[in-house]
Amino acid sequence: MQIHVYDTYVKAQDGHTMHFDVFTAVKDDQKAVEYAKQWLTSIGENNAVVTSRECSFCHSQSAPANVIDEITKNGFYIYKMEGC
Repeated sequence: MQIHVYDTYVKAQDGHTMHFDVFTAVKDDQKAVEYAKQWLTSIGENNAVVTSRECSFCHSQSAPANVIDEITKNGFYIYKMEGC
């Protein structure tokens, strides 16, 4: 399965920058933004500003089974990098 990666940088409530990728099965910018917002809300960062400016398509790639399982189940997978 090819997945699509959206590189995302968001300011947290305390001012630090959170860097993470949104992995999706469908290349859809608006869906990726929605998924980023959904995840941010789940971790208590529901006031973070996320638009296609903060969450932009980066590339497509293959993914390991655990990531594909998560995408199949929830529609997306969040790969946390910095400040998450």
